[in-house]
Amino acid sequence: MVRLQKFLAQAGIASRRASETIIREGRVEVNGQRITRQGVQINPKADVVTVDGRHIQPLRHHYVAVHKPRGVLCTRKDERKRALLGDLLPADWDLKPVGRLDRDSEGLIFATNDGEFALRITHPRYELPKVYRVEVEGKVTHRTLKLFTQGVVHRGETLRATEAKLISANGTRSLVDLELTEGKNREIRRMFETRDLKVTRLVRVQIGTVKLGELPTGKWRTLTKTEIRTLQRTQ
Repeated sequence: MVRLQKFLAQAGIASRRASETIIREGRVEVNGQRITRQGVQINPKADVVTVDGRHIQPLRHHYVAVHKPRGVLCTRKDERKRALLGDLLPADWDLKPVGRLDRDSEGLIFATNDGEFALRITHPRYELPKVYRVEVEGKVTHRTLKLFTQGVVHRGETLRATEAKLISANGTRSLVDLELTEGKNREIRRMFETRDLKVTRLVRVQIGTVKLGELPTGKWRTLTKTEIRTLQRTQ
C-alpha cells in the first residue's frame, strides 16, 4: 500500500506537493471514486487511478551509476550543444542526474527517474557521505587537511570536509581523499583555493557504500537491489 500523492509523484505526474494540489482539486479518481482528501492509501497493483480521466500506470524506475568523463555536463539541456550526461544513457528511460559534478570533474554520479530516491541522495539532511580523490599542484600538508575538517571560509561561506586523508605528496603534486556530506558549488576546489592550491583533477570515487570501482569512463551500470535499498535507508 502507498499514499495516493506518493503514487502520483512516483508515476511522474507531478511532485508530491503538486500531486496533493491535484487531489484537492478533485481531479483524481480511484476505482471510479473521486478523491479529494490527502493520505488515502492505494494498492498500485490492484487499484485503478485516473487523473483528469487518464489512466495512470506505475512508472518503472531505473537507477544507474555512471562514470562521468571530464567535459560532460550534468544538465538536461545546453544551448551550446556541449556533451551531456544523458548522451551516455538510454534515451527512452528519461533519466535525470542525481545531484551534479561540475564540467571539469569526473567520476561517480547516479541517474534515475525516481524523484524520491534523488532527494534522499542529494538533500543535506540525509548526510550521505561522498568521497573524492583530488590531485593538487604542490604539497598538501596534514595541517591543511586538519583545517579542512575544522572548516575554512571562502567568500563568506564555511566549507568543511567530514574526513581528509593524504594519499601521497611530493614537492610538485599531492593526492588527497576528501569525504563530504554537503555538496556546495565547487566546494572542494574552493577549499584548496583558500590555501592557494590548485586542483588539477577531481574524481568522485564513492557515494554512500557504492564505489566507482572498475566502471570505465563514459559507461554506466544498473545499481543492484541491495545498493538501492542501502541508499534508501540512509538517514
